[in-house]
Amino acid sequence: MNKTLKKFELAQKRHWRIRKKVTGTAERPRLSVKFSNLHIYAQAIDDTVGKTLIAGATTQKDLRDQKIRPNNDGAKLFGKTVGEKIKAAGINSVVFDRGGRRYHGTVKTFADAVREAGVQF
Repeated sequence: MNKTLKKFELAQKRHWRIRKKVTGTAERPRLSVKFSNLHIYAQAIDDTVGKTLIAGATTQKDLRDQKIRPNNDGAKLFGKTVGEKIKAAGINSVVFDRGGRRYHGTVKTFADAVREAGVQF
């Protein structure tokens, strides 16, 4: 088995292990975040009915002009935008799903920016 496949499998196991414990409801949806090499994606999901309530990505037209990258600065800007979207939808509290990544660096910066927008974890 090659090295990249092994790393992917371990990351997938971490993600599944976290998802066993983290579920979202209509009152407190799951805020899932994904960092790729070029973009950041986030969703607020109600797992009881399997519906995405809020979705955001740095590929959207209004954010594409800002050239947001998946680094700490970009995570802060995008987290603030997602937090405002969540508050506008009338959601005050979410469960944070870090997607198998460590709560460190860009993930922590994103979470702090969402909290600054007024959303509680």
